[in-house]
Amino acid sequence: MAGVQLIQVDPEESGMRLDRWFKTHFPGLGFAQLQKLLRSGQIRVDGGRVKTDRRVHSGETVRVPPMDVDEKPTGPLTSNTIKNRGDDDVLRQMLLHEDDKVLVFNKPAGLAVQGGSGVTRNVDEMLEAWRNKKGEKPRLVHRLDRDTAGVLVVARSRSAAQSLTAAFRERTTKKTYWALVRGVPREKEGKISTWLIKEATDDGDRMRVAKHGEQGADHAVSYYKIIDKAAQNLAWLEFEPYTGRTHQLRIHALHMGHPIIGDPKYYQFDPNWEFPGGIQKRLHLLARHISVPHPDGGRLSVTAPLPPHMVQSWNLLGFEEATGGEPDE
Repeated sequence: MAGVQLIQVDPEESGMRLDRWFKTHFPGLGFAQLQKLLRSGQIRVDGGRVKTDRRVHSGETVRVPPMDVDEKPTGPLTSNTIKNRGDDDVLRQMLLHEDDKVLVFNKPAGLAVQGGSGVTRNVDEMLEAWRNKKGEKPRLVHRLDRDTAGVLVVARSRSAAQSLTAAFRERTTKKTYWALVRGVPREKEGKISTWLIKEATDDGDRMRVAKHGEQGADHAVSYYKIIDKAAQNLAWLEFEPYTGRTHQLRIHALHMGHPIIGDPKYYQFDPNWEFPGGIQKRLHLLARHISVPHPDGGRLSVTAPLPPHMVQSWNLLGFEEATGGEPDE
């Protein structure tokens, strides 16, 4: 890397330790080398000397001296590390499965699936980079919330899209999600059945549980089970949505009284509950696994790894990913 760089801290990185920030941006930089650069004052934040445990905040400027390290991220993608990379490059690193009919991507949290208000980049537009020789662009067949990470299925042709879309519509797909929620549900597993409706608020459209007989409401059903817990403070839940309503799992978790940690839209503050230190305030919801009928026959099953912010939380809480077991087909 030639020359000094001045890099502004992204809002989604606010509160991150400086050593983790460098690990994200410069994965080839060793800890000992980082310490040496900090001690000599070559690395600074807003012009001041800092230590590795200093937490950076949105809008601050990190001075990065010339370093002989690989700047290209090699670890898991985040919405921040893809910013200055081409669509083809990002899609290839997101890829979990590829065949003649179907693509499955590991969508990072923070990357929108489609365009909309305030969206500067989205998967649908990125797929333009993967048009085939016939000029066909891969097609979305389902959605994930912008803040949700995990498996996203894409069809490579019109006929494959028709087959996959029908599978989602007819509910012959099976989707499994992992979430970290506040508190621990009383029952180890259960079913949540409500009616949901969209309403306009000052913060944009939101979903809520509808009243009995309310016009425009849609029925929503989800199943959950507890995988692990941290005392009575936090619980790792596996969700299986039977229906596919907008923000369904996020609303159902809130309806249970156990909102998903870091949910920017539905998490409700509790004065009697202190947010654990070291856990990022980002949505802790992962589309972990999907099993879908393949257009050529049989079933396609794909699993996504935990995103970086959830890996951090799992390590902090002592959760082992293997505890979640292998998804049922």
